[in-house]
Amino acid sequence: MTDTLTSREDLRSFLARGAKPQQDWGVGLEVEKLIVDCNTGEAASYERIRALLAHLEGTLGWEGLYDGEFLVGLTGKKSSVTLEPGGQLELSGRLCRDIHCSQRDYDRYVGQIVTAGRPLGLCFLGLGAQPFTGLGEIGWLPKRRYGVMGPYMSRTGDMGQRMMKQTAGIQVNLDFSDEADCVRKVRLSQLLTPVFYTLFANSPILEDRPSGFLSVRGEIWSRTDPDRCGLIPQLLRVGAGFDDYIEYALDVPLYFLQRDRQLIDMTERPLTFRQYLNDGYLDFRATLSDWDLHLSTLFPEVRLRPQIEIRTADSLPQHMATSVAALAKGLLYDAEALDRVEGLFGGLSEQEFVTLYRRSWTSGLKTPFLGGQLSEAAAVLVDEARSSLRRQYAAGLSDSDESHFLDPLSGMLAGGESLAERLLKQWSGSRLDKLALLFRHCGYGPPLS
Repeated sequence: MTDTLTSREDLRSFLARGAKPQQDWGVGLEVEKLIVDCNTGEAASYERIRALLAHLEGTLGWEGLYDGEFLVGLTGKKSSVTLEPGGQLELSGRLCRDIHCSQRDYDRYVGQIVTAGRPLGLCFLGLGAQPFTGLGEIGWLPKRRYGVMGPYMSRTGDMGQRMMKQTAGIQVNLDFSDEADCVRKVRLSQLLTPVFYTLFANSPILEDRPSGFLSVRGEIWSRTDPDRCGLIPQLLRVGAGFDDYIEYALDVPLYFLQRDRQLIDMTERPLTFRQYLNDGYLDFRATLSDWDLHLSTLFPEVRLRPQIEIRTADSLPQHMATSVAALAKGLLYDAEALDRVEGLFGGLSEQEFVTLYRRSWTSGLKTPFLGGQLSEAAAVLVDEARSSLRRQYAAGLSDSDESHFLDPLSGMLAGGESLAERLLKQWSGSRLDKLALLFRHCGYGPPLS
């Protein structure tokens, strides 16, 4: 993707290349987790995480990914393991035909990292925010792009560096058939963000104290960078198209350009991609690879790259990670389910929806909605997603029935208590008491002896 961009149609064509017939649709799961010291719960240093990666490098099909001299990830035949700015470990799984495939790959990977981590004193938490370690006590991952992003984020909001170093989430990647299908799914995925915050809130603690939010990660993202985070209002409107996403992306300032494996910091010269496309920069002209890199530096709740990426959920316990994929696939890969989502949320005004959205990471299941609570709408949608997954299986669009992956959500709704509320209720005692609670709540692998 080095060809110089010659027209706006090149930008549209890049997004359109993601289109696939329905029988070829898949689901991708990307899961971040926190790496902590097993004895203290403090965030692990890069040096200790590097030892973990080095132990896995060259084994089980993993090859090292380097940024200069620094080992910053692993790549396999169909998946990759990368590090986020504060050392959070992310598995980017392959695009699977169904969630059973995602679950198998994920369980295999978890087994590998837990086995490699325990002798190093490293444990893994499916939690949306660092529970103990302060922002200033977490070192920066030695990756060049974070050296550009970190200082810039300190100027665009008051929590951008917290987002980078203290939070962890889950992303689901989905396919589409054409432009109309894509933009409808993006719109409805945005309308579903309050439900995702409600069901997957799992970050009520920050720096050993209740944060005041069930998903403090949601609050942190909302205060990171208004240019590139949150909702995309243009894509909430009926009748939007690829051009609306392109307009949004064109007006976001560049972080950097890449030439000959070198990053060129663009943050000291506020230049939007639109300006760069029109006028160039020095001797550089905009290319498709520049556009692709730029799209990767946008962080809205729902991103188009050109797959649809749903980015709302907090990191979760191992047994719940695939519930995020099941809910997204169930609600967005079936015509009846899409209609149900539209029927529930499509009639809200933009202001009504934004209010609902902002309340969802504070009030969770108890968020007011249409004279009741958001938990009621969430229960309807979980049931709809379950029926949808069964319909997809019956139609031969998946190899096995995936509906049981929603069981943890049905259990949560029946109990009326989210993961975040459950954790808050028990957050007391000594550091060791709290750490033991975290390992029970969201620790990966078998319990520590």
